[in-house]
Amino acid sequence: MQSTAVPPVSKSVHVAASPGRAFEIFTAGMHQWWPREHTLNPAVERVAIIAEPRPGGRWFERAVDGSECNWGLVLVWAPPHRVVFAWQLDHQWKFNADFTTELEVRFEAIGEKSTRVTLEHRNLERYGVHALPTRAALDSEQGWMGGLNRYVECLLGGDRPSGAT
Repeated sequence: MQSTAVPPVSKSVHVAASPGRAFEIFTAGMHQWWPREHTLNPAVERVAIIAEPRPGGRWFERAVDGSECNWGLVLVWAPPHRVVFAWQLDHQWKFNADFTTELEVRFEAIGEKSTRVTLEHRNLERYGVHALPTRAALDSEQGWMGGLNRYVECLLGGDRPSGAT
């Protein structure tokens, strides 16, 4: 393990939606905006991403054939203001029940129908020698910012990934 702290990946977007709607699409509508190419089972089409709405709930993807791949757990479920996930994907993007970083998302009202959504992926030093390259991937345009851009499009009613419901 690296002993040096690795800065979290922090991203923020403004969306034209109430905090409740922003929270709902981020959590219950994750399958609508999460990039299709970011899957743990690329051999089978993903049909859902599920975050069970409670602390201790599972966070996982489900494929068209019914198979499931765990991503982590729900640590904090506080709609419409905050959700925290245990991200249990290692540096090879594989589920590891013995590994955890944290993903916190906050939803702050800015006016009547506008929300600032702030995402922080932290404890990245837990990736050890893989911490800096993993942080770089999460911080890239194909990482969290790309996902958040798709999330904003989804809230605006724009293009959705094929197969989204």
